[in-house]
Amino acid sequence: MAKYGKKAQKKVKKAMRERKKGTLKSGSGQKVTSKKQAIAIGLSEARKEGGKVPKKKSSKKKSSKQKSSK
Repeated sequence: MAKYGKKAQKKVKKAMRERKKGTLKSGSGQKVTSKKQAIAIGLSEARKEGGKVPKKKSSKKKSSKQKSSK
């Protein structure tokens, strides 16, 4: 069972090509140079179009858990 669908693969591939050309922009309009950021943008676009992509990991703060347990 694959984690990512065909649409996600195509979006990430497109984003990586745009990054290589130097035409990929982030949400704030800055030029993207990092591979990780390009992959994240591709997955985000696939997620918006309903592609098979796992959910984003939510960042849970440890400090809030400690406060609630007291």
